[in-house]
Amino acid sequence: MKGRSAHPLTRERIARAHRVLDIERAALGALRDRLDEAFSRTLDHLLACRGKVIVTGIGKSGIVCRKMAATLASTGTPAFFLHAGEGSHGDVGTFVRGDLLLAVSNSGESQEVLALLPAARRLGLPLIAICGNPTSSLAQAADVVLDVSVPEEACPLGLAPTASTTATMALGDALAIALLEERGFSTEDFALLHPAGAIGRRLLRVEDVMHTGSEIPLVSEEATLKDTLVEITSKRLGVTAVVGGDGALVGVVTDGDLRRGLERAADIRLLTARDLMTTAPKTIGPGALAAEAVAVMESHAITSLFVLADGSRRPRGVIHLHDLLRASVV
Repeated sequence: MKGRSAHPLTRERIARAHRVLDIERAALGALRDRLDEAFSRTLDHLLACRGKVIVTGIGKSGIVCRKMAATLASTGTPAFFLHAGEGSHGDVGTFVRGDLLLAVSNSGESQEVLALLPAARRLGLPLIAICGNPTSSLAQAADVVLDVSVPEEACPLGLAPTASTTATMALGDALAIALLEERGFSTEDFALLHPAGAIGRRLLRVEDVMHTGSEIPLVSEEATLKDTLVEITSKRLGVTAVVGGDGALVGVVTDGDLRRGLERAADIRLLTARDLMTTAPKTIGPGALAAEAVAVMESHAITSLFVLADGSRRPRGVIHLHDLLRASVV
């Protein structure tokens, strides 16, 4: 209850958590202070790699390697994880000239990792070692060594990798983001690599989901009521664009415009698209984010937008709220 001090057991548990976080924070601080020219040389090797970055390790280091490879691949550096234990049983067949081997071992003496080095060397693969012992066998064989040694592990027994795996994962993130920035990796590039899931939906462009070509409902200003109604009905979007003689958008006719036009017309046989249309309709560009299209529709209480080509009033496409719903943007 409010005002009552925490139970002794609760305080003890929180104190343990604080100790772990303090140790891991200290490990990251030590890693930050130790970064030097080796980090820059590692980036040079990674930027020069014309093949794949093969990230290998075993045990807890292997789990970190999976994440490291996934982050590199999703930010513009082709990479994959190779389980060091499987590597010496045939999977080194994935090595080809032009690749780079990024080997992770806290001790630097993991036999499964060391067993991969002869095959890598035969093919001339650059070797980057991430380890906690800069005098280890792995470090001695590497072209560049990144030292991830930590003052202590958070495990009170000193057995479970904790602070060391945190430091290694953070270093992998630092490499990936440094590469991303040097390559000029853009939002558009990121979207191409993340077509599914929340990230892909957030970065989806209007041109990725809009209707184009013959799917665009279009009528001329002189189109009759019947022709306008047929176009709206056949394209099944509840709207049609109205274009002038030069093909430029001059208005739109929606289901609502039809009803209002019929209500006020003295003779519906004389109605044309020009009489029915709403002028100055809201539009959007093909390169806009789909989420922007949702915002425009919501702010103006409409369900569709015509897409205009850059520097032109000619409709290039049309996007409907249902398209955005299907794409899970909404």
